[in-house]
Amino acid sequence: MAPKNLDREARAARQRLRDYQARQQMHTSQTGRRKRDNVIGGIVVTLVFALAIGAQLLFFNGGPGSPVPSPSASAIPSTSPSSSPTSTAAGQSAPPASLAENRMWAGTMTLNGIPLGLELTGAAAPQGVSNFISLTDSGFFNGVNCHRLTTATGFSVLQCGDPKGDGTGGPGYTFGPIENAPANNVYPAGTIAMARQGGNASSMGSQFFIVYKETTIPSDAAGGYTVLGRVTSGLESLISEITDKGTADGSSDGKPAVPVTISSITLN
Repeated sequence: MAPKNLDREARAARQRLRDYQARQQMHTSQTGRRKRDNVIGGIVVTLVFALAIGAQLLFFNGGPGSPVPSPSASAIPSTSPSSSPTSTAAGQSAPPASLAENRMWAGTMTLNGIPLGLELTGAAAPQGVSNFISLTDSGFFNGVNCHRLTTATGFSVLQCGDPKGDGTGGPGYTFGPIENAPANNVYPAGTIAMARQGGNASSMGSQFFIVYKETTIPSDAAGGYTVLGRVTSGLESLISEITDKGTADGSSDGKPAVPVTISSITLN
């Protein structure tokens, strides 16, 4: 073969090699980008999920008016006390769990003239229900405000029972343990449960919340809410006249736009 032909063949071979190497480099680069994009996409999804969970936890573990701070939900329900009530002031302590008499209690809570039928389960939450009965009988709740409302999708709670009206007050004592928390972290519409400090199962006092639409609340290190019972009637009026009006500042977590006062509670 002539030298010129050999040179052309060599140049063509070198060009083919360069083209092949360029294609391989591009393929490797594209594969790396896809891997990076997949990793970044996974991180973004994780962050979005974490932010959604954090938004729910914020209500019960900080933010305006939280009860030093407030509660979270439990995946491990408890139906009997495992620790004694905690006294936080001389001469003041939670009433004995026996006051609930291991039975169902019925009654009415009136908010802004709206009567809500109540049903409290003394057998499932004896300490929590005994405390609620004791505070009701003493007139503690009369004239006390509901200081906090959440309106985010899937997180619908009206919190009440703080005599200071800012989320920091209570009866002068705290108690535990957590009782009757839902195993799946889901609180059906109408649920009445106790508020507490995040991570502290023995920090309940007088603050409670009403779930006006089904709500899922992740559990924290201590467990979940003590579920006292449920609203049996009047929830539709509560929603249309109070919670549907939103918060005073238009946020998804704050003071109700319509000031809410507990006129009275009766139980029998």
